Amino acid sequence: MSTTEPIWLKSTYSGGGGGNCIEVAACAEAVLVRDSKNTDKPALAISPDAWAAFATSAAEARI
Repeated sequence: MSTTEPIWLKSTYSGGGGGNCIEVAACAEAVLVRDSKNTDKPALAISPDAWAAFATSAAEARI
């Protein structure tokens, strides 16, 4: 397991208002997801395959 800190990214749709946002970081073993307002809490680890399926489904749902 890597000892480097993940690089967290937030959607450009989030804006600066601090609303309900998530941050995502990609690691070799998982995609990490956390609440941008509670960054001290543990992140949710999702398999890369599950994340890819989610992202594909979300993109297809956009009209």
